[in-house]
Amino acid sequence: MAGGFCLRAMRVYTRCTGCTYLKDAVTRATTPPAVQYKEVRGLIRGLAVLRAMNRMAGGIGGVIEIARATGIHRTTVKRLLETLKSEGLVVHKDDGSAYALTYEVRRLSDGYIGTDWIDRIAAPAMFAHLKNLSWPSDLATPDGGFMLVRESTHRESLLSQHRSTIGVRIPMLLSSLGRAWLAHCSDEEREATLAVLRARSDAIGETARNTRSINRMLAETRRRGYGMNHGELPDEASVTAIAFPIFDGQRALGAINLVMIREVVQPREIRSRYVPLLRALTEQISQQVSARRKKG
Repeated sequence: MAGGFCLRAMRVYTRCTGCTYLKDAVTRATTPPAVQYKEVRGLIRGLAVLRAMNRMAGGIGGVIEIARATGIHRTTVKRLLETLKSEGLVVHKDDGSAYALTYEVRRLSDGYIGTDWIDRIAAPAMFAHLKNLSWPSDLATPDGGFMLVRESTHRESLLSQHRSTIGVRIPMLLSSLGRAWLAHCSDEEREATLAVLRARSDAIGETARNTRSINRMLAETRRRGYGMNHGELPDEASVTAIAFPIFDGQRALGAINLVMIREVVQPREIRSRYVPLLRALTEQISQQVSARRKKG
């Protein structure tokens, strides 16, 4: 049956003077000619761009990256992205070299429903607190044994050494972000993450298999109340970073760090000035996230 039309045989039963007989009746219907509509090529390409971005880490991608993923020329990709931006479906990230999906797209996809708090709550709070913090911050969530940067104030901070960090995957065990989240997530999430890392054959896997060292790091982080690293990340020997977890109720969603230069900021200043400021930021975000969930 197509379009509500068909050719079928209908068996009609009638009853007459105590006997039953079967009479076949055939009804015919003719199918009207199908109306052909021309495909809207621009819409198809726009959807291809959205699908490609949906597959990228954090829903974030640059023009060249999206062009490669879709097979669409980068000039066309740029026009499509600007059109999507005008409709509120994507926004610029960092210096404008990258684009990110917005809540308007995320609410159409189950995969993004749980992270709209970053755009609606965390990002405004991070930029509001930048004046007091001065140093740049990254917000990251766990992603396959790494911490994926989803929002950042690097592009606005005058003290930033990096203009673009969104979409960067940071090692879980060496970063303040990873340590803060890992020390405060559920036992099930922690064990699953460590299992993924232990299975690796590189230096990350070797570190993850050192159970005593991992347990010591987690205990120190919990005792201190926040994650910390002192230049342990590759190519970041000059950096000191602290990070606090972000909670939705009792569940750790991710973490926010504060990135500083070791030679500029002394440990005493970090403890007395920056720890309270960063704690206030993460507590504000956590409270608002939890309150929104309770409201339903």
